[in-house]
Amino acid sequence: MLKKIAVYITMAVALNAAPPLGRSQDAPAAKAKQSGNAYRLDFVVNETEDGRKINSRQYEMNLTAGDGNEIKIGTRVPVEAKQGEFQYIDVGTKIWCRLEERENDLVLTVRSDISNFAATEQQNSHTMPLLRQMTINASTTAMAGKPVIVGSVEDPGSKRQFSLEVTANRLR
Repeated sequence: MLKKIAVYITMAVALNAAPPLGRSQDAPAAKAKQSGNAYRLDFVVNETEDGRKINSRQYEMNLTAGDGNEIKIGTRVPVEAKQGEFQYIDVGTKIWCRLEERENDLVLTVRSDISNFAATEQQNSHTMPLLRQMTINASTTAMAGKPVIVGSVEDPGSKRQFSLEVTANRLR
């Protein structure tokens, strides 16, 4: 009986000390992640009406090529779903971006969601607030230091257009 226990203990120790199947003992060193260059991404949301710029909002984030990052700013607004039951919705700006380096190009994948309260004239007789929302999800190539428009949308309730522009600047 003691011999069997000693054999089980020896096997357990040997199995725990052995590297997983299919990997060498220096797998962690070989698998070390190659880190990319660092970039500052400048986002600009331009709002135009009848062809002239009426508003511009700027956001910026730093990230390393190969990684994703997010900016989120806004307000959590309570909305009564059923009598006495409230749900919260996010109103504001959320921009997520991933940047990859491919040869001489930068590949940007952007997911943006920008919302705000509709103008008072658009509210009419609604007791609950009306929200305007703009979502742009896109992937595009860019050159460092050159602005690129990721997407552009029109507000169906007005003559306004919104565009999302990004410039990737390599950090030293």
